[in-house]
Amino acid sequence: MFYEVLVTDHVRVEPNKFGMDTDEAVRAQLEESYSGFQDRDIGTVVAVLEVIEVKEGIIIPGDGAAYYESTFKLIVFKPELQEVVYGVIEEITNFGAFINMGPIMGMIHISQTMDDFVSFSDTGILSGKDGKKTLVAGDKCMARIVAISYKGEEPKIGLTMRQHGLGKLDWIKVDREVAKKRAKVDIAKETKATKTKGKKK
Repeated sequence: MFYEVLVTDHVRVEPNKFGMDTDEAVRAQLEESYSGFQDRDIGTVVAVLEVIEVKEGIIIPGDGAAYYESTFKLIVFKPELQEVVYGVIEEITNFGAFINMGPIMGMIHISQTMDDFVSFSDTGILSGKDGKKTLVAGDKCMARIVAISYKGEEPKIGLTMRQHGLGKLDWIKVDREVAKKRAKVDIAKETKATKTKGKKK
């Protein structure tokens, strides 16, 4: 999920930015320092939204940079369990698929890609045996986050697409069309049954 986060921090502005306006220098340094920054509590930084306040700077002896206590807003992505996310399949492997969710990557085990027996081909395709569904790199999908691990430098996200309303967008579209047709048939049957009861009376 995307959040707006308010942060107060001492920003170390490097000497190569001393010729800039202070606020601009702090923002430029924040964009460099926080680009792709990840933290278990905050999430993954997507962008610096706004610099709200920059206090007077200090220089520490032996360090050529200047430090400014600053308050700023960040846009971050923090994955939540059971959250439904949109992504694009980036890579297919014999054990599943990697999905690009924008700020971070997630992994879908082969058993969670579809509600079917799934096989992997050397051409990089996951195929369902009964439903004849296929999954390849570049497919746009909806998935649910079912596991989050913070071991290592980046969070590891486990996903599933086996639940109703999830999967490749083409599959979801077909399922909706089928559901609409079934609903129309059910309504027609109910209407016919009601009319038949009325005639018997």
